[in-house]
This record gives sequence, structure tokens and C-alpha cells, in this order.
Amino acid sequence: MIGIHNLKSSPLKSTKRVGRGIGSGHGKTSARGMNGARQRGTIRPGFEGGQTPIQRRLRKLKGVSQSAMNIGVFRKEYAIINVSVLDKFDAGTVITPELLVNNRIVSELRDGLRVLGDGEITKAFTVKANHFSKSAIEKIKAAGGSVEVI
Repeated sequence: MIGIHNLKSSPLKSTKRVGRGIGSGHGKTSARGMNGARQRGTIRPGFEGGQTPIQRRLRKLKGVSQSAMNIGVFRKEYAIINVSVLDKFDAGTVITPELLVNNRIVSELRDGLRVLGDGEITKAFTVKANHFSKSAIEKIKAAGGSVEVI
């Protein structure tokens, strides 16, 4: 019968005993190698062998600089679709970003939907999106459709 009176503690793993002679396998240099900083003691975090560490090589960024703007910190990522894809829908359909996601034409909306003018369109639609290219607006209106910017 198992009870609190006959419980035993789990066996602890003993630490590696170094510096106890050649026969132990960890004698003389105590498994630290021959020379160098690692043999003598610990190395501070971030030490890169004497070259200038990365925290000193990189400049300090205070706020948002012009270069941060140039790499697109504030850039919007649109889901992109071409006019030729819209021709799959029936004429007179109101095409919204949610409809495109539900039909798995667009996987993720991100910051909105951008319609580009690649391809041809033959049916009239009402297309709602965040941004349209000039050629996309021309092609949709030429087919008898309308464009709404959300």
C-alpha cells in the first residue's frame, strides 16, 4: 500500500566532478581546454571576441527617423486583386472585400483591398474597395459597372 509514510524522494543527478586526476577523465584542465578566456573564467554576455559589439555598431534610434519612414514603417499592405478575377462573378453583383474573402479569392485583407487593371472585364459590377488604379476604374466603368471607395 502506497502512503505518505513510504514515499521516497527522486534520486538527484550528481554534478560533474572535475579536477580529480587523470583517471577521472576530467583532470588537469577540468574539461575547459588549454588556454583562453573560457579556461580562466566566464565571458560577459554580448562579448564578440574583441570586435566591436553589435550594440555599439548600431546607432541609437530616437523616435521615428526619416530612414525608418523610407523602409516603410507606416506603409499600408493591401490585398491585391486584378480586374480579370472579378469576371468570375455574375453580372450585377456587389463585390466587397468580405465577399472575396468568403469565396477564397483573397486570403487575407491586411489594410484593405486594392483593385488593379490587369486583364479584361465583360460584365457590369459594383466594386467596393479601398483603392483602385486608374486603369481599373476605366475598365470597370467601360463595362457598365461602378466603383465605390470604402
